[in-house]
Amino acid sequence: MAEPFRTVKSAARALIDHPQPDLNRRSGSFIGQLLFDSDAEDLSERQARWLQDLLKKHGLPPLADGGEA
Repeated sequence: MAEPFRTVKSAARALIDHPQPDLNRRSGSFIGQLLFDSDAEDLSERQARWLQDLLKKHGLPPLADGGEA
């Protein structure tokens, strides 16, 4: 299994760069926001869960800290 992502931005970048990103408009907006928001590392519990779900759906490793806010 691949190494967990160390940052939210690296996880978001992996989702955007995925060869078959299966993101709806809302998920794509969320991921884009994570890439460009300076406060992206401070996710709420709900946002962290959403990101983890998207990573899992795309077969990508989780966040290193488990995605806890």
